[in-house]
Amino acid sequence: MISIHSIYTGQPQTYTSERGTWQSSIFRAPVEGPIELGERGLAGDQVSDTKNHGSPSQAVCCHPLEHYVFWNRSYGMSLQAGNVGENWTLAGAAEDEICINDVYRVGTARVRVSGPRVPCFKQAYRVQREDWVDLTIKELRTGFYLWVEKPGVVQAGDTWALEARSHPDASIQALNRCVYQKFDPALAQQLLTIPDLNPYWQRKLRAGIQP
Repeated sequence: MISIHSIYTGQPQTYTSERGTWQSSIFRAPVEGPIELGERGLAGDQVSDTKNHGSPSQAVCCHPLEHYVFWNRSYGMSLQAGNVGENWTLAGAAEDEICINDVYRVGTARVRVSGPRVPCFKQAYRVQREDWVDLTIKELRTGFYLWVEKPGVVQAGDTWALEARSHPDASIQALNRCVYQKFDPALAQQLLTIPDLNPYWQRKLRAGIQP
């Protein structure tokens, strides 16, 4: 059973690293109690990079709690829930089982899985691992995004109830593997039939299909 372990929101802050000065909301803070979930995300949460984030298909960023257990055990890290800047840390969410376009009821809201999260240097800065992007791709543990089909109220402890699954072969892990590790033309064609698939993934899949 999938449930919301914890919820986080944030506002853009300015940071300086070897990449220069940049803004991010990746250091999000935990939220206690119920919170409004709208079509653009959680009340009080704002992204800084509106070119790459903040679209309706990225309304909620999720990361499985079990990934943190894996990172800490396998790579000697000391990560805690929320450390990769997600909005929801989920318990019981397996990326080889959660499928793109799945529709779930959670709290009084309804959400739809839109696709994997793309790892970036800001996550690497947050967890203090220069190789974080490569590790995430190697292990196919990226987290994923949600559309908000019906706004409502959610809180930590809310369970997910699956309402619809249209593409049972199109798991988050399957798409990641197809793009990052072993391209599967048949799967790519199937994935491209998914309504509203993020244009980023459409481009990646079409690039693999084209000779």
